[in-house]
Amino acid sequence: MNELIPKIEAETLFAEAKNRVILDVRSPGEYAKGHIPGAHSFPLFTDDERAQVGTLYTQSGRQAAFFAGLDFVGPKMSLFVKKALQIAPKKQLLIHCWRGGMRSASMAWLLQSAGFDVVILEGGYKKYRSHIRQAFSAPANILILSGMTGSGKTDILNEMKKKGVQVLDLEGIANHKGSVFGHIGQLQQPSSEQFENNLAKRWNEFDYSRPVWIEDESRNIGKVQIPETLYHAMNKAVVIRIDLPVQYRIDRLITEYADIDDDAIGQSLLKIKDSLGLKNVQDLLQLLSSKNYQGFALKILTYYDESYDYSLKRKAFVRIERMTPEGLTPAEQAVEILDFTNKILNDVIEYE
Repeated sequence: MNELIPKIEAETLFAEAKNRVILDVRSPGEYAKGHIPGAHSFPLFTDDERAQVGTLYTQSGRQAAFFAGLDFVGPKMSLFVKKALQIAPKKQLLIHCWRGGMRSASMAWLLQSAGFDVVILEGGYKKYRSHIRQAFSAPANILILSGMTGSGKTDILNEMKKKGVQVLDLEGIANHKGSVFGHIGQLQQPSSEQFENNLAKRWNEFDYSRPVWIEDESRNIGKVQIPETLYHAMNKAVVIRIDLPVQYRIDRLITEYADIDDDAIGQSLLKIKDSLGLKNVQDLLQLLSSKNYQGFALKILTYYDESYDYSLKRKAFVRIERMTPEGLTPAEQAVEILDFTNKILNDVIEYE
């Protein structure tokens, strides 16, 4: 059916997607679990229809499943064309299913017949997933920005990004700030699979001959995980550790969390009561209820500082360089950190 429809490899997907609208013809449930960033859900079958076709294939064979699929798709063909015109008025499409099989071939045939310029992703979403996992093995020049909780590392990295520096914002992509309170004030986290997909899209945009800055993170960021290959590379990178005064960090935490959702903060404390100890949790809850945010932040930083030092010792970083920025704003600190890094790495980082 699809001999005349061109196919592209997963390796060229991101370049091809710049000029085409991606239609994911898998079921809504498959799409929700994980999908190519920017792809439109354009299901050939509903979840229930897909289950019925699969059952028929198993119990009665390919022909029975094929005819059942025709019965489901037939009445929807004109709707597919009209919907595709709304999504892609320029009629440039990239279509995929799970393995680049009959679902994508059927939709591609229909839309090509309706005058669309269509290509199919060879091997489908399965091949794409394999490709992006391998992509994290690229020999990138990673630099890790490290520092204790409240140092404002994310804001500093955002300032670096404004200056043209390559930054992989793991917390931004994960919709989570990393700590037990990291979900507060954030959008819902993506699935682990979708997190990897979104991460890979950003990773693919980098020039690996130039440094890529990443914030020091645990393997888990909330409910998602950093891909193993990338996390291993991060733990063997050069680290720039910034040391900032405790009061500075307290002030930042208060600005970030105070009076946003005290109930959520209290519930989050209970998740680490085994580590903190019941007495400490009770003291923290009392400080929170009386809105003594200074006292709360100081006490919680004591816990996180100990945890940070323990975590740093467990990682196999190639080199750790420490510095104390003098600037009072993330923008000023970003410049100091970049200048410091240039000195110790022999002027390898260009920025505006």
